[in-house]
Parts: sequence; C-alpha cells; structure tokens
Amino acid sequence: MNKLLPTSFVFQVLLLTGLAQAQPPGSPFTSYAELRNRLVQDVLVPGGVQDERVLSAIRNTPRHEFVPLNFRNQAYFDRALPIGAAQTISSPFIVAMMTQELDTKAEHKVLEIGTGSGYQAAVLSPLVKEVYSIEIVPELGRSARRVLTSLGYKNITTKIGDGFKGWQEHAPFDRVIVTCSPEDVPKPLVDQLVEGGLMVVPVGERFQQTLYLMRKKGGRLEREALRPTLFVPMTGTAEDNRKVIADPANPVLINGDFEKDPPKNGFMDGWYYQRQLAWKKEESPSGKAHVEFENDVAGRPANLLQGVALDGREVPRIELSAMIKLDSVRPGLSRDELPAVTIRFFDEQRSLLGTHFIGPFFGTRDWKEEKRVFRVPNASRFAIVSIGLLGGVGKASFDAVKLQPAKR
Repeated sequence: MNKLLPTSFVFQVLLLTGLAQAQPPGSPFTSYAELRNRLVQDVLVPGGVQDERVLSAIRNTPRHEFVPLNFRNQAYFDRALPIGAAQTISSPFIVAMMTQELDTKAEHKVLEIGTGSGYQAAVLSPLVKEVYSIEIVPELGRSARRVLTSLGYKNITTKIGDGFKGWQEHAPFDRVIVTCSPEDVPKPLVDQLVEGGLMVVPVGERFQQTLYLMRKKGGRLEREALRPTLFVPMTGTAEDNRKVIADPANPVLINGDFEKDPPKNGFMDGWYYQRQLAWKKEESPSGKAHVEFENDVAGRPANLLQGVALDGREVPRIELSAMIKLDSVRPGLSRDELPAVTIRFFDEQRSLLGTHFIGPFFGTRDWKEEKRVFRVPNASRFAIVSIGLLGGVGKASFDAVKLQPAKR
C-alpha cells in the first residue's frame, strides 16, 4: 500500500531514527531546564554518554536559543533540526557523544570546524579554556556569533571562512572537532593539532561516513572507528576535492543482505543509528546472515538507517523490498509502534518531502518478502531508509533489504 504514515507513526519513525525524540507530542511543558534533564536521563545516559562534565554541559546549555523560532518547541527532542542554508544543528546525542570522545581538559584550546548554530561551541565552552570555531556560510556564522554574544559566552572566538584551512593564527590546538564530513581529513587540521592531541571527525562519502577518533602520533593520525554516521558534507575546498560522487539516478543500499562481518565495535557496515540489534550468522533468505532486533521496553529505539542519493527527476518511482520474520511482536506505546520498512524523501535544503512505509507488522510468522513501489517527489535529492521494531516489543528479523528504480 502506498500511503502516508499516520501522524503517530510518523512521529514514532522520527523518534526512533534520531529525527525526533525525548517526549511524545502533547507532553505537558514544564521548563526548558526540566526538558534538558529529561533529555540527559532518557536519551543520553542510556545511549552511553557517561562523562559527568559533558552531561552537565548539556543540562546547562540552552539549545532552544540556537534553533529557529519555528523549531523551538522541538529543541529538546534528540533530533537534528534545520537552521537554514541547507544546514542542520546536530542532535544532542551526537553532540554529547562527540564531546565525550574529545576528552577535553579545562586548560585545552579547541578548534571547531563548522560553527553552524553555535550549539556545539556552547557545549564545549565550560569544558575548556578557549574555543575557536569556523563557519563557511556567512549568514550562519553571523547568526551564531550574535547568539553566543547575547548569551554571554566569553571564551568562544568565531570567524567566517573555509574550515579546510583551519586557523593557523591560533594554532596549535589541543583538540579538533569537525561537525561536517570531508572525504578525508584536511592536512592543515592535522598540522595544527598538537602532538598527542585528539580529533573527532566524520569521514567518507556523502552517504557512507564513519565517525573517527584520531590521535596524533609522530606527526600522523592514528584512527579509531567509532560508528557509521551521516553528517552534512564539508563544503569549500573539501567539496572541490571530493573524488567520489553518489549517483542520484542509481540508488543502491549498501550491505542490505548483512553478509559482511561487522567490525569489533559491532556496528553494521553501511548503516547507522543502530539500536537493539544483533547480527545473526546463520542460514538466511539471502545468504548466511541477517539482523535481528529485540526489544522488551515499549517505545525504546530499535532500528537501523541508511541514506542514498535519489533524484526525483531521474527516478520517478522507486521499489523498496525486504525479507521480514516476526516473533511475538506486539505494539509499543501505541498501536502504530510496530516493525516496518520506511523511506523518507528530502529536497536540496534537507527538508522532508514525505514519508512512506511497508507495514507495520505484528504477531509471529516465518520469513516473507514485502515489497512496495513508491512515487518519488520531483524535488527529492536524497532518501533515508529505516528498518526495525520502531517502538514495538518482541523480535523482528530483516534480510535482503533492497532499493531500486521501478519500471515505468
């Protein structure tokens, strides 16, 4: 069936994919401080953020001041929000997790690439001596500076420029954090990092990125892969130097059969925002492996996501399919919180154009293929596919997840 999701199901899909979170619609409003406390208790701590200094910074940073007025009521959902110029403010979990990995000290000087709204710099401010932040989009850089100044941040210095080049005037830096994704780490950032210093940066193709923790040793970076992720691309010189460009006329999901062994960190190759998942290496519909989601807490995230380039002018119709098996699956907090395969379409400005789904499903059943053809909005430039329990309770297994242009 090709139809838009019910309102509650739309929210649950967004809730469990990092594009909404924390409280259901209509929650009684108390105060921004209380909402920040709930965000920390219900999302960040369960997600693995344990550094008390970082949690305190999140509790005391007014994120609502860094988002547009029309999104202020969503400021403490754990979701990315548009801030204009085709850019977003990262979700609080991503900001907290990256800050935790940066392992900052009070005497540190930090370089941030991608000021955006100014929120990440504000979170870093009480943790370090100085923050230097660069934004390539003039209107965003000016707006962030106004907000940071009005809120009284004294140890944050910003400028408008190409972050690829770093900020030699104030180098070296004890820590570098990059909030946009280059194809590889710009050499000036390596040169401006102190020996033994740390860098947190998402690196890779437009829709296939890995968030790395890097330590400088002997003038070179040693890399530790943290998790697959999806950030906006680094523009300017980094974009000019990009060698791999996704083909929006040929959208293909990576590792949709889950045959590739996951790395030691357990995160599935090609997919991100992984929650409540086990990789099962056993006889499966498309080979020798599949993924299984298991959840016993109604409403808890249990999902995987993957983005693909998808141009509605080139691909007017898209076929989405998957093999699905269920074991004692029942709804979560509402009857719509059940396993499904979803696809969301976005335009050049990263605005949501529409959400469609296969499902939802419940009960117990063996493997069965589910398939649908959806119309792609003409303005679509990329899409995000998600699978999982989406708040439901029980076990749901997925294999052979495929996306391909449909015949006219």
